[in-house]
Amino acid sequence: MNLFQQNPSANLLPFDGSLFYIPDFLDSHTSQRYFETFLSTITWKQDEAILYGKHITTKRSVAWYAEKGFSYRYSGTTKLALPWTPGLLELKGEVEGYTHENFNSCLLNLYHDGSEGMAWHSDDETSLKQNSTIASVSLGAERIFRFKHKKKDSFVELVLEPGSLLLMKDEIQIHWLHSLPKALKVKRPRINLTFRQFG
Repeated sequence: MNLFQQNPSANLLPFDGSLFYIPDFLDSHTSQRYFETFLSTITWKQDEAILYGKHITTKRSVAWYAEKGFSYRYSGTTKLALPWTPGLLELKGEVEGYTHENFNSCLLNLYHDGSEGMAWHSDDETSLKQNSTIASVSLGAERIFRFKHKKKDSFVELVLEPGSLLLMKDEIQIHWLHSLPKALKVKRPRINLTFRQFG
């Protein structure tokens, strides 16, 4: 069941959490400026994880920034946060101004093209505040994003446009999985920033 809606003020989920999509959070010029800034100023590294007992290195690149030297553990690996860059602080301020919430950390992903994606998962690490808001900003290439309920037959699919903001709130991480499927026709890179409430 596809429950996609265009109304940014409407919850896209039928139950067990809240999901809001704001397609025009940043105008095209600002979105492109941030994309170019983060592409060149962020300390990108390939992600490493332990899956089914095996150590793997992902194709996509990641970075972890925060106001303190937080360590973030997921998929069997631990990352130590880097201090905010001016560009990240600027964008964080815009996100906080829109959401009226405070974020103390940001996980960034760089997908070099559509051959790179993200498997089904939830952002439910115990180091994150339970049921807190995660604010996801998309820059660069347009990509499909999917949600499926962990127990019920419910499915949501939407297109994340450059400059868009996706808000995942309340119990969504407890009850829903999300993924970024591969899209081999996409040849351009995408940067995704997820501002989080850590600790």
